[in-house]
Amino acid sequence: MTEYGYLLAAEEHGPAELVEQARMAEQAGFSHLWISDHYHPWSRAQGHASFVWSVIGALAQATSLPVQTAVTCPIIRIHPAIVAQAAATSAVLLEGRFRLGVGSGEALNEHVLGDRWPQAAIRLEMLEEAVTVIRQLFEGHQVSHHGKHYTVESARLYTVPEEPVPIDIAAFGSAAAALAGRVGDGFITMVPDAELVARFRRGSGAAGNAKPASGGLLVCFGPDADDALRTAHRLWPAVALPGALLTQLATPSQFEQACELVTPERLAERVTCGDDPDAHVAALSAYADAGFDTVYVHQIGPEQRGFFDFYRTKVLPQLTG
Repeated sequence: MTEYGYLLAAEEHGPAELVEQARMAEQAGFSHLWISDHYHPWSRAQGHASFVWSVIGALAQATSLPVQTAVTCPIIRIHPAIVAQAAATSAVLLEGRFRLGVGSGEALNEHVLGDRWPQAAIRLEMLEEAVTVIRQLFEGHQVSHHGKHYTVESARLYTVPEEPVPIDIAAFGSAAAALAGRVGDGFITMVPDAELVARFRRGSGAAGNAKPASGGLLVCFGPDADDALRTAHRLWPAVALPGALLTQLATPSQFEQACELVTPERLAERVTCGDDPDAHVAALSAYADAGFDTVYVHQIGPEQRGFFDFYRTKVLPQLTG
């Protein structure tokens, strides 16, 4: 049976708000948490981008739900050896309820140290090597690695969980989905694409059906659907941009310029707005129908408490009953 989680958007809310949302999500009946990992928000209207590993430490004390980054980029801004240490510590704090979600990243977050932003194929190559390094360090042994992209010399993690942290890989195209199948413990995406899930399963071989596929979506609950759409358009127009732009633009102001081309009508095709329970159920069910094991939903805007009450009473009972 498909399970349903909540997506904590660190681009839109401060760290204390994220922790409170995690508490409300657990009380509302959500069974998992995602948290985004950004250096910059997509736009200045969102206004936040806290350090994810600090927030995860607070989540470990505030909730009993499993937590996953969705997603961390371990290839440029942060070396994979440091990501491994952060993930291992998070897993210890969460008593094994942590999964590391990784992806090939966006220039928005990864350009900040002045490093070159590689082509997509190179980023996937770097990601695969980074996953190899992280997995070696999760074993708790001394690691030396001299690869094409990364060097690690005599490094050892002394604080590690009893079991290595599962690593799920984000994908929006067929090449990344194949990589997720080949080297990932699971698959992450933000579209209800059955073919991507199938590509991931094929790449996983016989183990494919045992590996989880997780999908995420954004909604904007509110009593006035038009007003909710205006909120979504103010805060998250970037969700309707083509995928290539999402990885290439480097600053929130550049995203704002690109998002001038996103009309409310176009955004409405991607974001369910209003308080019709059937519309929300249909949006989440599209992921279940496409073969996803867990679906994560993020409520856009300040109407968080109303959203959680709405999902607790009107939406989740239809999906999990």
